[in-house]
Amino acid sequence: MTPKMALQMAGITKSFLGVPVLHGVDLDVRAGEVHALVGENGAGKSTLLKVLSGVHPPDAGTVAIDGEPRVFANPRQAQDAGVAIIHQEFALLPERTVAQNVFLGREPVRRGLVDTSAMERDTAALLAEIGETGFGPTEVVRRLSVAQQQVVEIVKALAVDARIVAMDEPTAALADHEVALLTDLIRRLTRRGIAVLYVSHRLPEIFALADRITVLKDGARVTTRPVAELDPSALVRLMVGRPLDAYYPPRATEVGEVRLEVRGGTAPAIRGVDLEVRAGEVVGLAGLQGAGRTELLRAIFGADPLTSGEVRLDGVPVRLGSPRRAIAAGVAFVTEDRKAEGLALSRSVRENALLVLRAVFRRRARAGEVRTRDLLASVGLRSAGEDQEVRFLSGGNQQKVVLAKWLAADPRVLLLDEPTRGIDVGAKAAVHELVRAQAAAGMAVLLVCSELPELIGMSDRIVVLHEGEVAGELPAGAAEEDVMALATGGHRAPQGDDRAPGDRAPEDRTEVPR
Repeated sequence: MTPKMALQMAGITKSFLGVPVLHGVDLDVRAGEVHALVGENGAGKSTLLKVLSGVHPPDAGTVAIDGEPRVFANPRQAQDAGVAIIHQEFALLPERTVAQNVFLGREPVRRGLVDTSAMERDTAALLAEIGETGFGPTEVVRRLSVAQQQVVEIVKALAVDARIVAMDEPTAALADHEVALLTDLIRRLTRRGIAVLYVSHRLPEIFALADRITVLKDGARVTTRPVAELDPSALVRLMVGRPLDAYYPPRATEVGEVRLEVRGGTAPAIRGVDLEVRAGEVVGLAGLQGAGRTELLRAIFGADPLTSGEVRLDGVPVRLGSPRRAIAAGVAFVTEDRKAEGLALSRSVRENALLVLRAVFRRRARAGEVRTRDLLASVGLRSAGEDQEVRFLSGGNQQKVVLAKWLAADPRVLLLDEPTRGIDVGAKAAVHELVRAQAAAGMAVLLVCSELPELIGMSDRIVVLHEGEVAGELPAGAAEEDVMALATGGHRAPQGDDRAPGDRAPEDRTEVPR
């Protein structure tokens, strides 16, 4: 028996200031189904969710919940109809308890006062339905991990008896083990008959979770298909018009001398790390969450200086005790949190692109403005102009501004920490091409990426960390299972070999059984 339709959206059309954003989009989600909604940034996914949640009324088209037509004048009406939207950026009050957040705006009242006991009791019951969460109703939200805060958002949806839960990039800030917990929780929701509309750029998650997939492109529905009828390459082709194997530009055919060298690098979370990156080379840095990948990049950049060991640039020992010194020496660092650490969101595209030049290379700032404009054009930035505030750009375009900001300083070494996190597949391809172009021009690139297919596709070599130490090194095109074998501590490589990777004999390298 086919499950009933929990949600039906038909002919949804929406324009802003005369500019069409949605063109007659049809979408339905069955009870107990995970329906993935995919497309590039700007495809219309967020606008469709805002129509569903009552933020924007459609110009045309209808919304039906459990077969009953509905018109939502505001988000509260959508919530009362059983629709819950869980946004990428949580709507939680960090200084309040879990129970206070779950019942925010709907607090039970007894004798004119908020009934705290009833609120905590009901929250505890909802948490028990979900299973082991590691926290209770009286825990203050700011003390919770990102994954636990995600659970609080889901409990909020259960508290209003949501029958349709839409999740917008729910795993963007989660570690791999936290993604597994969220996946299990979503499956529990669907077993209860809840319809889940799942928006994500992460293809492995989509194929692991979804029953059906709807593709949006330029505000129109391209297709809706069962997940069994698609593979990642076919899905990418539907989204951006080219196959998956076109994601990754060709690897380097030859590289130069050692540009970045770390010897015995030790700092909080890393111990005795030896690492080399040559001019023209992209070296991938793999490892599980907590293995020390970000900490190593921060140590090289001087944000968390090394407690022992040394860094050399083009063979010369350097003391990079601060980010300013690192930048002046030719090291650039694209952090994983572009909004908190990479951009001044209320400033313009131009101001952000010139931040590094004006802060560190003031004498070059004026001359660098022309180069910066050329860089913004070369990265394919989509904006209303250089005066547009960065906060109004899509995630992919924000990341392009971050990259342009660093490249304007003409660095010798580029440190990249999750450079494609939270951006769509088209923007990812643009970032890949930009990184490869910089390597081809002689830059040394050290890349951290949690998505193994992407790390493997972009890297000329892969260095794997385990518990703060180098566990081994793998060549270009290594298998995912080989990377994971080293990352989990199953195989280890000898430390202290001061020869360049290309000079080592085969017997000196870590070999992972296949």
